[in-house]
Amino acid sequence: MERTILLLFFVQLSQSGVDRLRKAAGESNPQGWIGLHRDLNNLTGWKWSGGGHMTYQNWGRGQPDNHRNIETSVHVFNENREWNDAAETKKKDFYCINITVVEVKKTWEKALEHCRENQSNLTSLLDETEHLLAWKEALKVQSERVWIGLRYLGDRWLWVNGDPLQAAVGELGLQEKLNFICI
Repeated sequence: MERTILLLFFVQLSQSGVDRLRKAAGESNPQGWIGLHRDLNNLTGWKWSGGGHMTYQNWGRGQPDNHRNIETSVHVFNENREWNDAAETKKKDFYCINITVVEVKKTWEKALEHCRENQSNLTSLLDETEHLLAWKEALKVQSERVWIGLRYLGDRWLWVNGDPLQAAVGELGLQEKLNFICI
């Protein structure tokens, strides 16, 4: 059984996120909402629609400017993927994250194969949004542990998308069968 959650206005950007945005937009203009909005508890602060605080920023020159005191949301507005604050009532394209919790127990290798055949990859938890989403979705299916896209190759841990690991890792046997998360 697969559960797919489509999250509109929900892309938390890190440098890796900017690279994914660039890939998703191809050679076209990447304009679109990215899920960042003013923190209502701190009008100079910004939060992601998933609840995380901004840890990376890519504002365009003179931004954010809160023109007319109505600009509470953020969109990518140029080929350099720079950000601009804008009124949330404006209609724009948007970027979203699609997370699938697969409720079929498979080994890590078989889970990776399944994701690549059906979605894209096992999730690489590169930013706070992906961590929160993966955790929330795993809890919904009452799964204490799930496979993610982390692998030990050579002498180091790497995400399946090639990014290096930025945190400590526990050990788990790759032949154990667990549910898994595709993104």
